[in-house]
Amino acid sequence: MTFRMPAEWTEHERCLMAWPTRGDLWGAVLEQAKQEYAQVARAIAGFEPVTMVAPPGHGEEARTRCGEGVDVIELPLDDSWFRDSAPIFVLDPDGHRAGVDFRFNAWGRKHHPYDADDRLGALLLEHLGEAGIRSEMILEGGAITVDGEGTLITTEQCLLHPNRNPGLTRDEIEAELKTRLGVTKVVWLPYGGLLDTETDGHVDGVCAFVAPGKVVVQLPDDPAHPDYARMRANRAILEVTPDAQGRTLEIVDLPQSAFTDVDGAPVEVGYLNFYVANGGVVVPVAGLPQDAEALAVIAAACPDRKVVGVPTTALAHGGGGIHCITQQVPAAPRRT
Repeated sequence: MTFRMPAEWTEHERCLMAWPTRGDLWGAVLEQAKQEYAQVARAIAGFEPVTMVAPPGHGEEARTRCGEGVDVIELPLDDSWFRDSAPIFVLDPDGHRAGVDFRFNAWGRKHHPYDADDRLGALLLEHLGEAGIRSEMILEGGAITVDGEGTLITTEQCLLHPNRNPGLTRDEIEAELKTRLGVTKVVWLPYGGLLDTETDGHVDGVCAFVAPGKVVVQLPDDPAHPDYARMRANRAILEVTPDAQGRTLEIVDLPQSAFTDVDGAPVEVGYLNFYVANGGVVVPVAGLPQDAEALAVIAAACPDRKVVGVPTTALAHGGGGIHCITQQVPAAPRRT
Protein backbone atom coordinates (compact mmCIF):
# COMPACT_ATOMS: atom_id res chain seq x y z
CA MET A 1 0.00 0.00 0.00
CA THR A 2 1.30 3.44 -0.95
CA PHE A 3 1.27 6.26 1.59
CA ARG A 4 2.13 9.92 1.12
CA MET A 5 2.79 12.77 3.48
CA PRO A 6 0.23 15.55 2.91
CA ALA A 7 1.28 19.17 2.84
CA GLU A 8 1.12 21.08 6.10
CA TRP A 9 -1.71 23.32 4.84
CA THR A 10 -4.14 20.42 4.33
CA GLU A 11 -6.90 20.03 6.93
CA HIS A 12 -5.74 18.81 10.36
CA GLU A 13 -7.53 16.67 12.88
CA ARG A 14 -5.33 18.11 15.60
CA CYS A 15 -1.91 19.42 16.53
CA LEU A 16 0.44 17.43 18.78
CA MET A 17 2.81 19.10 21.25
CA ALA A 18 4.93 18.02 24.24
CA TRP A 19 5.35 19.79 27.58
CA PRO A 20 8.85 21.18 28.42
CA THR A 21 10.45 19.79 31.57
CA ARG A 22 14.11 19.23 30.69
CA GLY A 23 15.94 21.39 33.20
CA ASP A 24 19.42 20.76 31.80
CA LEU A 25 18.30 22.19 28.43
CA TRP A 26 16.23 25.17 29.55
CA GLY A 27 18.13 26.16 32.68
CA ALA A 28 17.09 29.57 33.96
CA VAL A 29 14.49 30.05 31.19
CA LEU A 30 12.44 26.90 31.96
CA GLU A 31 9.61 28.94 33.47
CA GLN A 32 9.55 31.25 30.44
CA ALA A 33 9.64 28.23 28.12
CA LYS A 34 6.56 26.77 29.83
CA GLN A 35 4.75 30.08 29.41
CA GLU A 36 5.63 30.18 25.72
CA TYR A 37 4.60 26.56 25.09
CA ALA A 38 1.25 27.30 26.75
CA GLN A 39 0.80 30.48 24.68
CA VAL A 40 1.57 28.58 21.46
CA ALA A 41 -0.87 25.80 22.42
CA ARG A 42 -3.62 28.30 23.15
CA ALA A 43 -2.99 30.17 19.90
CA ILE A 44 -3.18 26.98 17.84
CA ALA A 45 -6.26 25.83 19.78
CA GLY A 46 -8.00 28.89 18.37
CA PHE A 47 -7.79 27.15 14.98
CA GLU A 48 -7.77 23.39 15.68
CA PRO A 49 -7.68 20.89 18.58
CA VAL A 50 -4.38 20.51 20.42
CA THR A 51 -3.15 17.46 22.31
CA MET A 52 -0.26 18.10 24.71
CA VAL A 53 1.85 15.14 25.81
CA ALA A 54 3.34 15.63 29.27
CA PRO A 55 5.77 13.40 31.16
CA PRO A 56 4.15 11.36 33.94
CA GLY A 57 3.45 13.64 36.90
CA HIS A 58 3.44 16.85 34.84
CA GLY A 59 0.00 16.54 33.28
CA GLU A 60 -1.79 18.70 35.82
CA GLU A 61 0.72 21.52 35.42
CA ALA A 62 0.27 21.42 31.65
CA ARG A 63 -3.54 21.43 31.99
CA THR A 64 -3.48 24.37 34.36
CA ARG A 65 -1.16 26.46 32.20
CA CYS A 66 -2.70 25.61 28.83
CA GLY A 67 -6.35 25.85 29.86
CA GLU A 68 -9.44 23.89 28.94
CA GLY A 69 -8.95 24.21 25.19
CA VAL A 70 -5.94 21.85 25.21
CA ASP A 71 -6.17 18.11 25.89
CA VAL A 72 -3.31 16.67 27.96
CA ILE A 73 -2.11 13.07 28.10
CA GLU A 74 0.86 11.61 29.98
CA LEU A 75 3.55 9.49 28.33
CA PRO A 76 7.29 9.06 29.05
CA LEU A 77 9.33 11.86 27.45
CA ASP A 78 12.91 13.07 27.42
CA ASP A 79 12.40 16.34 25.57
CA SER A 80 9.69 18.51 24.03
CA TRP A 81 10.54 19.09 20.35
CA PHE A 82 7.65 17.15 18.83
CA ARG A 83 8.34 18.09 15.22
CA ASP A 84 11.37 15.85 15.51
CA SER A 85 10.43 13.04 17.89
CA ALA A 86 6.72 12.52 17.13
CA PRO A 87 5.55 10.36 14.21
CA ILE A 88 5.18 11.88 10.76
CA PHE A 89 1.66 11.19 9.53
CA VAL A 90 0.89 9.90 6.05
CA LEU A 91 -2.29 8.98 4.15
CA ASP A 92 -3.06 6.06 1.85
CA PRO A 93 -5.00 6.47 -1.44
CA ASP A 94 -8.29 6.01 0.45
CA GLY A 95 -7.38 8.76 2.91
CA HIS A 96 -6.66 6.42 5.79
CA ARG A 97 -3.88 7.54 8.12
CA ALA A 98 -0.74 6.03 9.59
CA GLY A 99 2.23 7.43 11.49
CA VAL A 100 5.76 6.84 10.25
CA ASP A 101 7.93 6.15 13.27
CA PHE A 102 11.46 7.16 12.27
CA ARG A 103 14.34 6.60 14.66
CA PHE A 104 15.40 9.56 16.81
CA ASN A 105 18.88 10.12 18.30
CA ALA A 106 18.60 13.66 19.75
CA TRP A 107 20.10 15.43 16.72
CA GLY A 108 23.23 13.33 16.63
CA ARG A 109 23.34 12.35 20.33
CA LYS A 110 23.62 15.95 21.53
CA HIS A 111 21.40 15.33 24.58
CA HIS A 112 21.09 12.37 26.93
CA PRO A 113 19.00 10.46 27.63
CA TYR A 114 16.93 10.23 24.45
CA ASP A 115 15.73 6.63 24.56
CA ALA A 116 12.23 7.60 25.76
CA ASP A 117 11.87 9.98 22.82
CA ASP A 118 13.06 7.26 20.45
CA ARG A 119 10.31 4.96 21.80
CA LEU A 120 7.72 7.72 21.90
CA GLY A 121 6.45 7.32 18.34
CA ALA A 122 5.23 3.77 18.86
CA LEU A 123 3.76 4.56 22.30
CA LEU A 124 1.92 7.63 21.03
CA LEU A 125 0.50 5.83 18.00
CA GLU A 126 -0.73 3.02 20.23
CA HIS A 127 -2.29 5.52 22.66
CA LEU A 128 -4.06 7.35 19.82
CA GLY A 129 -5.19 4.12 18.14
CA GLU A 130 -3.24 4.92 14.96
CA ALA A 131 -1.55 2.52 12.56
CA GLY A 132 2.24 2.67 12.63
CA ILE A 133 4.98 2.26 10.03
CA ARG A 134 8.48 1.71 11.40
CA SER A 135 11.58 3.09 9.69
CA GLU A 136 15.08 2.37 10.95
CA MET A 137 16.39 5.60 9.41
CA ILE A 138 17.00 8.55 11.72
CA LEU A 139 14.93 11.54 10.60
CA GLU A 140 13.52 14.63 12.28
CA GLY A 141 10.41 16.32 10.94
CA GLY A 142 12.15 19.70 10.97
CA ALA A 143 14.57 18.40 8.35
CA ILE A 144 11.94 18.22 5.59
CA THR A 145 9.20 20.26 3.93
CA VAL A 146 6.78 18.73 1.41
CA ASP A 147 4.19 20.04 -1.01
CA GLY A 148 1.92 16.98 -0.83
CA GLU A 149 2.29 16.56 -4.60
CA GLY A 150 5.54 14.63 -4.70
CA THR A 151 8.20 17.20 -3.80
CA LEU A 152 10.36 17.20 -0.66
CA ILE A 153 13.04 19.77 0.16
CA THR A 154 15.83 19.11 2.65
CA THR A 155 19.41 20.18 3.38
CA GLU A 156 22.61 18.27 2.84
CA GLN A 157 24.00 19.93 5.96
CA CYS A 158 21.52 17.99 8.10
CA LEU A 159 20.52 14.78 6.35
CA LEU A 160 24.04 13.92 5.21
CA HIS A 161 25.65 14.73 8.56
CA PRO A 162 27.60 11.68 9.79
CA ASN A 163 25.93 11.85 13.21
CA ARG A 164 22.55 10.79 11.74
CA ASN A 165 22.81 7.83 9.36
CA PRO A 166 26.51 7.13 8.76
CA GLY A 167 25.75 3.73 7.24
CA LEU A 168 23.48 5.13 4.52
CA THR A 169 24.46 6.82 1.28
CA ARG A 170 22.67 9.87 -0.08
CA ASP A 171 20.85 7.65 -2.59
CA GLU A 172 19.73 5.29 0.18
CA ILE A 173 18.45 8.17 2.31
CA GLU A 174 16.57 9.56 -0.67
CA ALA A 175 15.07 6.14 -1.42
CA GLU A 176 13.79 5.81 2.16
CA LEU A 177 12.22 9.28 2.02
CA LYS A 178 10.44 8.33 -1.19
CA THR A 179 9.27 4.98 0.18
CA ARG A 180 8.01 6.18 3.57
CA LEU A 181 6.68 9.64 2.66
CA GLY A 182 5.41 8.99 -0.86
CA VAL A 183 7.49 11.67 -2.55
CA THR A 184 8.93 11.34 -6.05
CA LYS A 185 11.46 14.17 -6.05
CA VAL A 186 13.93 15.24 -3.36
CA VAL A 187 15.48 18.69 -3.68
CA TRP A 188 18.79 18.88 -1.82
CA LEU A 189 19.85 22.35 -0.67
CA PRO A 190 23.45 22.64 0.51
CA TYR A 191 22.95 24.83 3.56
CA GLY A 192 20.99 25.08 6.74
CA GLY A 193 21.58 27.93 9.14
CA LEU A 194 25.22 28.47 10.06
CA LEU A 195 24.25 29.16 13.68
CA ASP A 196 21.94 26.14 13.78
CA THR A 197 24.41 23.85 15.49
CA GLU A 198 21.62 22.20 17.51
CA THR A 199 19.88 20.55 14.54
CA ASP A 200 22.78 20.73 12.07
CA GLY A 201 20.74 22.85 9.67
CA HIS A 202 17.08 21.85 9.57
CA VAL A 203 15.20 23.01 6.51
CA ASP A 204 12.54 24.71 8.66
CA GLY A 205 15.09 27.47 9.19
CA VAL A 206 15.64 27.74 5.43
CA CYS A 207 12.36 27.43 3.50
CA ALA A 208 8.81 26.15 3.75
CA PHE A 209 6.19 25.15 1.23
CA VAL A 210 2.99 27.18 1.73
CA ALA A 211 1.08 26.13 -1.41
CA PRO A 212 1.65 23.88 -4.43
CA GLY A 213 4.60 25.32 -6.31
CA LYS A 214 5.11 28.08 -3.74
CA VAL A 215 7.87 28.30 -1.14
CA VAL A 216 8.81 30.93 1.44
CA VAL A 217 12.59 31.33 1.68
CA GLN A 218 14.52 32.87 4.55
CA LEU A 219 16.70 35.50 2.85
CA PRO A 220 18.30 37.86 5.40
CA ASP A 221 18.82 41.30 3.90
CA ASP A 222 21.72 42.27 6.16
CA PRO A 223 25.07 41.44 4.48
CA ALA A 224 26.54 40.94 7.95
CA HIS A 225 24.10 38.11 8.70
CA PRO A 226 25.98 34.78 8.85
CA ASP A 227 23.55 33.23 6.37
CA TYR A 228 23.43 36.11 3.88
CA ALA A 229 25.42 34.28 1.18
CA ARG A 230 24.35 30.76 2.19
CA MET A 231 20.63 31.42 1.83
CA ARG A 232 21.19 33.07 -1.53
CA ALA A 233 23.02 29.96 -2.70
CA ASN A 234 20.02 27.88 -1.61
CA ARG A 235 17.62 30.25 -3.35
CA ALA A 236 19.60 30.01 -6.58
CA ILE A 237 19.03 26.25 -6.60
CA LEU A 238 15.30 26.62 -6.00
CA GLU A 239 15.07 29.14 -8.84
CA VAL A 240 16.21 26.56 -11.41
CA THR A 241 14.85 23.34 -9.92
CA PRO A 242 11.32 22.34 -11.00
CA ASP A 243 9.10 20.54 -8.52
CA ALA A 244 7.77 17.00 -8.97
CA GLN A 245 4.99 18.33 -11.21
CA GLY A 246 7.45 20.18 -13.43
CA ARG A 247 6.51 23.62 -12.14
CA THR A 248 8.95 26.47 -11.66
CA LEU A 249 8.72 27.40 -7.99
CA GLU A 250 7.22 30.70 -6.95
CA ILE A 251 9.62 32.04 -4.31
CA VAL A 252 8.55 34.42 -1.56
CA ASP A 253 11.51 36.07 0.17
CA LEU A 254 11.40 36.55 3.93
CA PRO A 255 14.20 39.09 4.54
CA GLN A 256 13.57 39.95 8.19
CA SER A 257 15.79 38.62 10.97
CA ALA A 258 15.37 39.14 14.71
CA PHE A 259 18.30 38.93 17.10
CA THR A 260 17.66 39.46 20.80
CA ASP A 261 19.15 38.55 24.17
CA VAL A 262 17.91 35.75 26.44
CA ASP A 263 19.56 35.00 29.78
CA GLY A 264 22.65 36.92 28.71
CA ALA A 265 23.08 35.12 25.39
CA PRO A 266 22.24 36.34 21.87
CA VAL A 267 19.59 34.34 20.01
CA GLU A 268 17.82 34.64 16.67
CA VAL A 269 14.06 34.22 16.57
CA GLY A 270 13.29 32.59 13.22
CA TYR A 271 10.12 33.95 11.63
CA LEU A 272 10.10 31.07 9.13
CA ASN A 273 9.63 28.56 11.94
CA PHE A 274 5.84 28.90 11.84
CA TYR A 275 2.97 26.41 12.18
CA VAL A 276 0.27 26.31 9.51
CA ALA A 277 -3.04 25.53 11.25
CA ASN A 278 -6.60 25.16 9.96
CA GLY A 279 -7.31 28.68 8.77
CA GLY A 280 -4.27 30.21 10.44
CA VAL A 281 -0.51 30.58 10.69
CA VAL A 282 1.09 30.85 14.14
CA VAL A 283 4.43 32.66 13.83
CA PRO A 284 7.32 33.21 16.27
CA VAL A 285 7.95 36.86 17.12
CA ALA A 286 10.61 38.62 19.16
CA GLY A 287 8.97 41.84 20.33
CA LEU A 288 10.97 43.88 17.81
CA PRO A 289 9.85 46.35 15.11
CA GLN A 290 10.63 43.89 12.31
CA ASP A 291 8.01 41.46 13.68
CA ALA A 292 5.25 43.36 11.88
CA GLU A 293 7.15 43.33 8.58
CA ALA A 294 7.73 39.57 8.78
CA LEU A 295 4.10 38.88 9.68
CA ALA A 296 3.03 40.93 6.67
CA VAL A 297 5.24 38.85 4.34
CA ILE A 298 3.81 35.61 5.72
CA ALA A 299 0.25 36.94 5.53
CA ALA A 300 0.75 37.85 1.87
CA ALA A 301 2.14 34.36 1.19
CA CYS A 302 -0.84 32.73 2.96
CA PRO A 303 -3.71 35.06 1.99
CA ASP A 304 -6.53 32.75 3.11
CA ARG A 305 -5.25 32.35 6.68
CA LYS A 306 -5.20 34.51 9.77
CA VAL A 307 -1.62 35.19 10.88
CA VAL A 308 -0.94 35.30 14.62
CA GLY A 309 2.39 36.15 16.25
CA VAL A 310 3.43 34.54 19.55
CA PRO A 311 6.55 35.64 21.51
CA THR A 312 9.06 32.76 21.51
CA THR A 313 12.42 34.09 22.67
CA ALA A 314 12.86 31.24 25.15
CA LEU A 315 12.17 28.72 22.38
CA ALA A 316 14.89 30.38 20.33
CA HIS A 317 17.22 30.14 23.31
CA GLY A 318 16.44 26.41 23.48
CA GLY A 319 17.27 26.01 19.80
CA GLY A 320 13.99 26.26 17.90
CA GLY A 321 10.63 27.84 17.27
CA ILE A 322 6.94 27.08 16.88
CA HIS A 323 7.33 24.63 14.00
CA CYS A 324 9.88 22.72 16.08
CA ILE A 325 7.46 22.07 18.96
CA THR A 326 4.42 21.05 16.90
CA GLN A 327 3.38 18.15 14.66
CA GLN A 328 0.19 18.15 12.63
CA VAL A 329 -2.15 15.17 12.37
CA PRO A 330 -3.93 15.34 9.01
CA ALA A 331 -7.67 14.76 8.97
CA ALA A 332 -8.64 11.27 7.86
CA PRO A 333 -11.33 8.66 8.40
CA ARG A 334 -10.58 6.20 11.19
CA ARG A 335 -9.65 2.67 10.25
CA THR A 336 -12.24 0.09 11.24
